[in-house]
Amino acid sequence: MKLIFEKSVPGRHGVLPPTNDVASTIHIKKELLRSSDAALPELSELDVVRHFTELSRRNFGVDTNFYPLGSCTMKYNPKVAERIAAYPGFAHLHPLMPQLRMGGILTQGALEVLYDMDKMLCEITAMAGFTMQPMAGAHGELTGIMIMAAYHRDKGNKKTTVLIPDSRGVVDLNALKKTVNSETAGIMLTCPNTLGIFEPDIKEICKIIHSVDGLCYYDGANLNAIVGKARPGDFGFDIVHLNLHKTFATPHGGGGPGAGPVGVVEKLLDFLPVSLVVKRDDGTFALEYDRPKSIGYIAPFYGNFAIILRAYVYILMLGKEGLKRVAENAVLNANYVKEKLKKYYELPFGQVCKHECVFSASRQIETGIHAIDIAKGLIDRGYHPPTVYFPSIVKESIMIEPTETESKETLDAFIQTMIELAEMAKQEPEKLTAAPITTPVGRLDETAAAKNVDIAQL
Repeated sequence: MKLIFEKSVPGRHGVLPPTNDVASTIHIKKELLRSSDAALPELSELDVVRHFTELSRRNFGVDTNFYPLGSCTMKYNPKVAERIAAYPGFAHLHPLMPQLRMGGILTQGALEVLYDMDKMLCEITAMAGFTMQPMAGAHGELTGIMIMAAYHRDKGNKKTTVLIPDSRGVVDLNALKKTVNSETAGIMLTCPNTLGIFEPDIKEICKIIHSVDGLCYYDGANLNAIVGKARPGDFGFDIVHLNLHKTFATPHGGGGPGAGPVGVVEKLLDFLPVSLVVKRDDGTFALEYDRPKSIGYIAPFYGNFAIILRAYVYILMLGKEGLKRVAENAVLNANYVKEKLKKYYELPFGQVCKHECVFSASRQIETGIHAIDIAKGLIDRGYHPPTVYFPSIVKESIMIEPTETESKETLDAFIQTMIELAEMAKQEPEKLTAAPITTPVGRLDETAAAKNVDIAQL
C-alpha cells in the first residue's frame, strides 16, 4: 500500500502535510504496510453496475413474480416498512450504545419499539410476555424448548419426551391419550397445520398435555391464517414462536437475519432469556438482566432489530381490523385456488382449508408426469413453483400458498397456467418432462447437482 499526498489535503484533524510517510501520517505500524500495490481489478463503474444489475435480474422474488411457495408464505413486503427501517436514527444505532447515560437517549426510540412490539404480540397471541431476540423460526423453537426444559427443572419434574405429530394431519386424540405419560414434557403443534387444516380438537389436546403438567408449544408458522381471529393462548398454548416474515410481511430468505420472537404465559415469564426491555417509572426504557431463573443469553444483541421494526410498522399500519383482513384474505385466496384446481389435480383433503391447499399429481402419473414436472413447467411460464413432495403424507404433493397479498387477477392467471399444465400432462407429456427450456442450462439433474458443486453452480 503506497499513499502519496501531492498537496496538503483536509483530514479528520485538520490539514495533512504532503508526505510519503504513511506510518506517521495515519498511524499504521510500518511492519503492517504492503511492500507492493494490491492487485485490485481495474474496472469502470459502468462495467461494475452492469455486472451486478445483470445478477439482480436473475433473482426471483416477490417483487418480480408470483411466488406460491407452500408453507413458506412468500408475500409482498410493503416498501413503507423498508423506508422506515432505513431511517438514520434506527439504521445507525450500534448495539453497544448506552441505554440511559452519555447520550443514551439515542437508543430510547429503538427500545420503545421493542417494548411496544412485545405488548402488541402479547395481545395478538394471548401471551404474557415475549423475547425479541430469536433470529429465525428455528432459533425460536430452540428458545421455546429451552424454556420448557427450564420450567420442568425448576419444578423438579422428571420429563424426557416432547411429542411432535409426524403425519402432519389432524391429531388422533385416542392415540395421544395412549402416548401421554408422566415423562411427557410437552407437545409442539402447528395450527393450522401444514395441510392447511385447522385442528378441531386443539383445546382438548392442550388439556391432555396439561393433565400431566406438560407444556403446549405453538409453532406460529401459519398464524397468518388466524391472526386477529383467534389467539393461541386462548386455545391453551403456553409457549408461542412467531415467524415475523410469514405473518407480518418482513423480508424472507437470503440467509437472514430473520425474527422468531417467543412468547410465554405468566408462569413461564421468569425463564425468558436476557435481556428484556422494561419501562421504568420515569417513562424511560432499559434492558433488564437481573433474572435469576432466565435461560440466559440466546443472542448477544438485538441484531435483528431492523426486521422487528418492519413488522412493527406493518402491524401499526394495518391495525386491528387490518390484521383480521389478513386472515380473511389468506383463507379466501387459498380456497379459491383449491376450488378452481380440484377438477384437474387430486385433492386428498377436500374440506375448507386455511392459508394453503395441498394437491397431488397422482392423476398425472398415468402419463409419466410427476409433481416435479409440473414444477418445472411453471418455471417456463414465469412462476416460482409451489412446494413439491411436502408434506410427505400426500403422495406427489403440490402445496400451494397464494398468501393474502395476491390479487384475483394474479391468482386467475396462475390457475389458468396450472390447468394448461394438467392438459399438457395428458396430451403432450414429453414437453413437461423436458421443462424447463427457458433457463440457460435447461433441466438439471438434481441428484447430480447435489453431489457435484460444479453442476450446482451453473
